[in-house]
Amino acid sequence: MSEARASYDPAHFARLFALEARSFWFRGRSDLIEWSIARYFPGARDFLEVGCGTGYVLDRLHRAFPALSLSGSELYEEGLACARERLGDAATLRQADATDLGMREAFDAIGAFDVVEHIEDDRRVLANLHAALRPGGGLLLTVPQHAWLWSGTDVAAHHVRRYAKADLVAKLRDAGFDVLRVTSFVSLLLPAMWLARRRERDGMAEVEAELALPPLANAIGAATLWIERMLTRLGVDLPAGGSLLVVARRRG
Repeated sequence: MSEARASYDPAHFARLFALEARSFWFRGRSDLIEWSIARYFPGARDFLEVGCGTGYVLDRLHRAFPALSLSGSELYEEGLACARERLGDAATLRQADATDLGMREAFDAIGAFDVVEHIEDDRRVLANLHAALRPGGGLLLTVPQHAWLWSGTDVAAHHVRRYAKADLVAKLRDAGFDVLRVTSFVSLLLPAMWLARRRERDGMAEVEAELALPPLANAIGAATLWIERMLTRLGVDLPAGGSLLVVARRRG
């Protein structure tokens, strides 16, 4: 069993497939991803999502950028089955380990959204992403942020770490990337997130419970992420938040 395979429960895929399109967090993250591609990599002809899961992000990108050639890699067949159902022939899908992609200079842009925190050897993953990009190609990453937010939810999600901005930026630079933009998101909700994490009684919180919120709470979450996205579009780099977005470019 690979290190990556040991770090995730494939039973989550079917449950995520049912809730992603309704969840303010998944919708808001995808809105931010779409904006980042349009802003930083408008000339990209093809895009690979590493760890594409159920295909939700790829489906959103297909709708937003119909001319963009889309591919997805995923370690788990359970995730690929959901992605095939959702995407049909809109994307090329393959089973692959993020620590051993086996691709060289194949894509103009690559994304890995809440993937690398599951893998102990994240430097190896970043090296694989660098190798799979064409020179000058673009990279988008999202990761959970702030070690002091660690809780049973992270344990249940099979996270290895929550990142500090400086640590991730240093690892990207060491891997051969120039970092173009770093900003937090889920920032306005950070106090509520911290309080909820502190109130967890056991060490194995259900991940889906944090995402499948009542309608009013979900609407409030959507509104706060919209405000954050507007600030990001205006050039504001939010200093703290539950998650971190990094935009980078392969050197050379």
